[in-house]
Amino acid sequence: MAKKKESYEIYLKQIEALSKVANLITSGLYLEELLRLIVNVTAEVMNSKVSSLMLLDPDRKELVVRATQSISEAYNKKPNIKLGEGIAGIVARDNKPLSVLDVKKESRYLNQDIAKKEGLCSLVSVPLAVKGRVIGVLNCYTSKRHKFTEAELDVLTALANQAAVAIENAELDLRARSAEEALLTRKLVEHAKDILSQEAHISPSEAYRLIQKQSMDKRKTMREIAEAIVLAREIKNKKP
Repeated sequence: MAKKKESYEIYLKQIEALSKVANLITSGLYLEELLRLIVNVTAEVMNSKVSSLMLLDPDRKELVVRATQSISEAYNKKPNIKLGEGIAGIVARDNKPLSVLDVKKESRYLNQDIAKKEGLCSLVSVPLAVKGRVIGVLNCYTSKRHKFTEAELDVLTALANQAAVAIENAELDLRARSAEEALLTRKLVEHAKDILSQEAHISPSEAYRLIQKQSMDKRKTMREIAEAIVLAREIKNKKP
């Protein structure tokens, strides 16, 4: 009876975790905050010593540690992993989960020195994929030998699937905001260029080069220089 109650409590915990991650999909959180929440929820539901999230840099074909709830400086500064190399690299390349009973005895595991130092033992690694496209890997480590069950793999895979969608949404939102910021900056610089051209009686191209020079000399962005020019014009126009 006690075992049945324990299984039920674990089931409820898993459902709660899945619900939390599902809510992240439309949360509007910034990417870094989102990644931290994902590893914390994963570590809690999997009862893992270390949970980490690596995102794939598609240009360099490398996995980069982007979030972990570990306080270990050595683990947090782990080198990037090439696609197809190491456990995480194999998982990302094949788009299939992989578990290891003891990373310290696994020849494919690349950071055995860190594993020994931090007391890491068993590992399960699952891909983060959106519509079949791998964007990263979610890792869970235990401090003791642990054979991950099918049920645990199912829960972690479900978490990873929902997390991948949330990450994709956050990245799309970030790109949209960046594009909007770039457009606003261009409009502001163009406006400042016109003001400078009129007031200094120089050509628009000369005004643009002057803004560039001011940006380099003062070690400020062109947007900051442009904002200063526009503000100065507004103050001048307000004077009686």
